Amino acid sequence: MEAEHLDAFLVTHLPNVVYLSGFTGSNAALLISSARATLFTDPRYSIQARCEASGVHVRIVRSSAIAAASSTLPSGRRLRVGFEASKVTVSQRDAITKTAGKGIRWTAWDGRIEAERMLKDTSEIANIRDAAAIACSAWKDSLPLLKPGVRESDLAAELEYRMRRMGSEGPSFETIVASGKRSAWPHAPASRKPIEKNELVVFDLGAILRGYSSDLTRTVFVGRAPARVRRWYRAVLEAQQAARAAMLPGVTAGSVDEAARKVLLRAGLGAKFIHSTGHGLGLEVHESPRLGRGEEAILRKDMVVTIEPGVYVEGQGGIRIEDDVLVTQSGSEFITNATRELIEIG
Repeated sequence: MEAEHLDAFLVTHLPNVVYLSGFTGSNAALLISSARATLFTDPRYSIQARCEASGVHVRIVRSSAIAAASSTLPSGRRLRVGFEASKVTVSQRDAITKTAGKGIRWTAWDGRIEAERMLKDTSEIANIRDAAAIACSAWKDSLPLLKPGVRESDLAAELEYRMRRMGSEGPSFETIVASGKRSAWPHAPASRKPIEKNELVVFDLGAILRGYSSDLTRTVFVGRAPARVRRWYRAVLEAQQAARAAMLPGVTAGSVDEAARKVLLRAGLGAKFIHSTGHGLGLEVHESPRLGRGEEAILRKDMVVTIEPGVYVEGQGGIRIEDDVLVTQSGSEFITNATRELIEIG
């Protein structure tokens, strides 16, 4: 803030509020100045804020937390105040400018906290490891339930139930169980479709533990997989292995994506890989850095990212293999440990 000549910084993106203060409530704004940091929230969280918030002054307000925070900025002084422009709605921006004192110069200051969050400390890495262990165990323990006639939504419910039983605070996102033609939808929500013989089933799940997310994808074939499915699966697995081999501290995120993409291009499946190779993981299930085409972010030790190449063939099905990966001093380490080999059931 000093380097950018900011007098204050208004933080409104809740994961960033959690990262800076420890407060996990659903309504909060954090105003940081050279004098102190003040957390604004409503009476529902008065006890929780005092228990969770660390190193900040807590103010309980009955109006909008964002408006209350901006209203404390003194009027008549030429202040330069940063705010998270990409995270603020039009109505929130209106509330900020209406309640703040005159003479304030609002400056978009995005991505600064997210850049800090990319590097995980020991406790954050431990939390993600534990969340990953829950997701892997829930998936492995639920596999015996996979058989023709079982609905996708029932399997998704079972996965979330098992994660909860193992201590998860909830799923990282809406659990995906997509079978048959629907498995070609990268983000297909679980439906009431019964799983049938001789089709692919994609599982995409994650657990939240102590605020940190995991993200796991595995693909299973119900029956004996035909040669073309085996070829697709082998290509996706090789693409993931190539991406991991390319993942070294100091390389660009785009080079990891390129390594995976080259394998699928050689296999004639390049056009069927329709998303990026991965993303950062932490307090949010999708955070920086993004492992996509041309991404110039430099990977560094103690970043946690996903590697998730996939192929999607309309009318036939899709295959994705996703793991959580820690960037180490000399390479990378899989945090998720569920088998990556093709499983055929029945």
